[in-house]
This record gives sequence, C-alpha cells and structure tokens, in this order.
Amino acid sequence: MDVPTRVPPQRGDTRVPLDGGGLTLPALIRLADGTAVPAVDPGALDRVRRARETADRLAATGRWYGRGTGVGAHRSVAVDPAEETAHGLRLLRSHAGGAGPALPARTVRAMLAIRANQLLAGGSGIHPSFVTALTDALRLGVHPAVNEYGGVGTGDLTALAQTGLTLLGERPWLTPDDPATPPRADGTVPVGERAGAGPGPGAGEAPGAGSASGGVGTAERATVGPGGVLEEAPGRGVLSGERPPSGAGPLGVVGVGAEQTVQAAADLTATVDGVHVGEARSRGVGEGGPAAGALPAPVTLRAGDALALLSSNALALAQAALAGHETELLLRATHVVAALSLAAVSGSPEAYAAPVHALRPYPGPARAAAEVRRLLGLPDDPATGGDTGLPAAGRRIQDPYGFRAFPQVHGAALDASAALRRIVETEINCPSENPVLTPDGHLYHHGGFFAAPLALALDGLNLALLKTAQLSAARLSALSRPDLTGLPGFLATGPAGSSGTMILEYTANSALAELRSSAAAPASAGHAVLSHGLEEAAGFAGQAARQTERARAAYATVLACELVCAVRALRLHPEPPALPALALAAAVLPTGLEDRPLTGDIETATALLPRLAEL
Repeated sequence: MDVPTRVPPQRGDTRVPLDGGGLTLPALIRLADGTAVPAVDPGALDRVRRARETADRLAATGRWYGRGTGVGAHRSVAVDPAEETAHGLRLLRSHAGGAGPALPARTVRAMLAIRANQLLAGGSGIHPSFVTALTDALRLGVHPAVNEYGGVGTGDLTALAQTGLTLLGERPWLTPDDPATPPRADGTVPVGERAGAGPGPGAGEAPGAGSASGGVGTAERATVGPGGVLEEAPGRGVLSGERPPSGAGPLGVVGVGAEQTVQAAADLTATVDGVHVGEARSRGVGEGGPAAGALPAPVTLRAGDALALLSSNALALAQAALAGHETELLLRATHVVAALSLAAVSGSPEAYAAPVHALRPYPGPARAAAEVRRLLGLPDDPATGGDTGLPAAGRRIQDPYGFRAFPQVHGAALDASAALRRIVETEINCPSENPVLTPDGHLYHHGGFFAAPLALALDGLNLALLKTAQLSAARLSALSRPDLTGLPGFLATGPAGSSGTMILEYTANSALAELRSSAAAPASAGHAVLSHGLEEAAGFAGQAARQTERARAAYATVLACELVCAVRALRLHPEPPALPALALAAAVLPTGLEDRPLTGDIETATALLPRLAEL
C-alpha cells in the first residue's frame, strides 16, 4: 500500500514562489502533488533574460560547449554558427532515448519544478520562454512522458530531452489521468491511446510549423500511422523553410486533434497566432479555460537552448526529494511505534535520559530520545527526585538492543535524512549547467553536474534505514516473548497452540530482506565508462534514489508489523497506559485477538503511519 504523503497547504496559500534560490522541500512536494501552483519571481525571470543576452554575446566570441561544438566525445567538433539551432534540435532528438516504465506524474511534476527553479538561478543562458513553459505545465496540470532509465548521475539527459521535445511540441502532454503510455520502440508516441487525444486527420494531413527569427518551432511534418501514432514524414524537416498551410501545427502538443501554426518569436513578449510566447492555449474550441484542458504554448528553440535544458540532474533530484520526504515521515512515525513498544515491555527509560545523550552530543540520537520521552511523558532525567537511577530489584537492569540502542541507531537515520534534505535543497536552488555563467558574466566549463553528493547521501540514508529497520524487527520479536512482556507467547489468546502474531515476524523479515537488498550494494559504488572514455565515471544518483524508494516501502511494512504487535500487547495489559498515540492507533486497528488473517491489520497500520508522524 502506498503511503500518502501530501503536504496540506496553509489556508489561502496556493502559490509557491520560484526565484532560483528559495525553494524548500515541503514547497516542492506541494508542487509535485498539485496542491499549489508556481509563481515565478519577475526579478528572477529578468535574471534569466539578462543571462541569455550574456550567453549570446559570449557565444559570438568563442566556442561554447554544446552550442558551438558537439557533446561528449564530439566536444572538439566545431558546429557552424548558422547550424547551432539545428544542432540543438538534433541534440534533443538524439538524446530522447530513455527506456523502461513511464514515470508517475508526481515524479515528473517534481522534475519540472526543480528544472524551472534551477534555470531561474540564471546560470544556463537559456531563453526565458522555457522557464515560462515549464511553470505553465505545472500550473495547467500536464506533464511529458518520461521513461525511468537513461540517467547515470551525470545529468538526466534522456528525461530532459523528452521534456524538451514536449516543450517544442514534438511529443504530447499527458495529464495525471492519462495512462502512462511510453513511446514506442521507434520513438513515436501512441497519442491515440491517450485520454483526451482528439480525432486525428488522415495520413499526410498534418504538417508542422516552420521556423523564423533564428529559432526552430515544432516544425516537423507529421502523419498519423497505425494506432494513432505520430510519425515524421520523410524529407520534410524543420529547416526546410517550407511554410505550412494555414491552420496546421504541432500535433504532439495536444494529441492529434488541435492543429495550430507556431511561428518563432525571438522576443519573449512577441505573439504567436495572437498568443504570447509561453502563454497557455486551449486544447480545442469549446473545452473551456485552463482547468478544462489548456496546454503550454510550444516553445521556439534557439541556439544554445538544448544543452542548457539538458544539463541537470532534475529527475534524480525529484526522485530523491520524494523518496526522502516520505522517508522523513516514516522516521517520525518510528518514534511513536518504538515508544509504544517500549511501554509494552515496561522498558527502562535510562537509555533515553537526557544526561546520557548530552555526553555524546549527536543531534539525531538526542532527538530520538527526546521524542520517546515526550510521547511517553517521561522526565528528562529518571534520576531526578533523589532517585540514584539504579534499577529497582524487580526490574531488568537493561533492555535488549532494540530498545536500549534505539536512540543511537535511529538517531543516525535522522541525521542521514537531514543530510539528504540539505543536499536536495542546495541542488534545487543552484545553477547546475555545464558550461555555467557566473553573475559577473564569465563562462566556466566544469563538472558540477556530477551528482556524487546526492548519490552518497541517498546511499547513506539507505544504510541507516536498514539499521533502524533491523531494530524494529528486533522489537517485534521482543513483543512475542513472555519473559519480556509478561503476556502469552506471540500475544496469542486462543486455545493452546494458537499462533497469534507469530507470522508477523516472517512478514517483517521478508520486507527487511528486500530493504537489505536495496542497501547492500550502494548505487554510488557503480562504475561506467562512456563516450569513448571521456566520461570515465558516473554518480548513479537516480539509481540510489530508486533504491531509497524501495527501501522506504519495505521499511513501512516492517514498521507496520511492529505497530500491530505493540498495540495488541498494550491492549492485553491489565492497565493499558493512557497515551494519545495508543488511543489513535487502537481506534483504527482491528480489535479481534483470535487467530485470523493479519494482512488487513498490516495495511491499516501502514496507512496510519503518516498520521502517527504528526503526533
């Protein structure tokens, strides 16, 4: 079961400012979830415009990687200035080679928001219309089809090339309700199978728009092949200079049915068929305003725009942000579950005492201990009031590691989660492009796109999550032991030989094995030699983010199993403690103690974890 992680907006607050420097993780989650819309800071957009002017001036005086040259191993191959725009279009088309499952709308929306905010930092030299189109897509609730595989932690080239072609109008926009149908093997998109695709013209009846003002529009002639697939007509390229018939246009932007002519507009405030560049236009006559299906206007490609768009790890950052945010929720919920388990075994509060953690001032362990004390109403120091702190004669002198070492182990996971958040919030607010323009107008070729910090932080979180999950499974086992709880073995209350919660140990350890497989081989330990050996290493941040998501899902199951057992154990206590967390969980979880299937209990407990995180 997926754990809901929507971040509720504040009353009346439906806009998230994008200025290239102030985007937070919670705000990004709201944009991904569609509970808020972006509001572009005018000053930041003007910074992008000025950077574009600087880029054009610098490109005229010397070679600019990816604009006046090829890319990768072709870095030294010069591109004629007159061919720079066509070179950029070829770059987008050739790099749109992703594969694998189509990514969820939420992930792609997060990627769009990140890329727009990074571009607003003003280091790319891209034309401002790309920023406008990216934010329009978020505002209008549409997204490009993006495949899972293609990035290796040195720039999400395939995902952003697919995005770029969608911005130009060569690929269709999708809505969250559309089936995520990836492009076919030949690169065409089966838009006829999409919800909302309009009726298509016959083969050969759909030419695209041409180019003007030094830019390339969506300008390829298209035909409709078998199954409603958009296909390019041979010999009718975007640079042919042919004027399309009136009313023809970029089919990919709206599916097959909305044909419009898109001419290039060099100035951001110029109009295209009466619509400002970057302004949304409706899918079709009679379909209403933006809420009824408006789409971003196709963007005109200009020299240098292609690599400026591609040079980012926006997808890996989106995946890391979403997985990291959901993991944060689970780590907060863990305080509640561990506290209930500690109460169920009448555990010692000494391991959670503030003076203990003051001796080794790590923030994570101190926070974990403080949260358990708060949830159980324990004093900061059990030795206050004249107590020496020595355990009473009838009390265990110390508990198993699952309880005694919880602050240290779980605290390390809290610190790893905080480290990931710092890196994500740094990266989504920085220019990442190669080459990059600095505020003083200089251009630098560099390796800042190498996502080693992100990958290492994700791998560190995965390993830390494994350690705290192991303690969760240990507490689950402890809850089944009569010598620790004073309750029947496996919390079984039926006839002799009843199994109670016995099977939950197996389920939890099965999920734990999945988590272990996600953490045992850190993605950043991978290696790749690409592009004739010029790129002889890779960061693999996207792979690490996907491992984090798998680890998070597995950990949710482990934690849910512990929660089911902790609540059952406390229900069996002669005098259950009056704890808000117990009241909330007991009101939701099934009450039957007889031997019965427990899958529903696990699913209910999993869905409850985000609510527990708010306590």
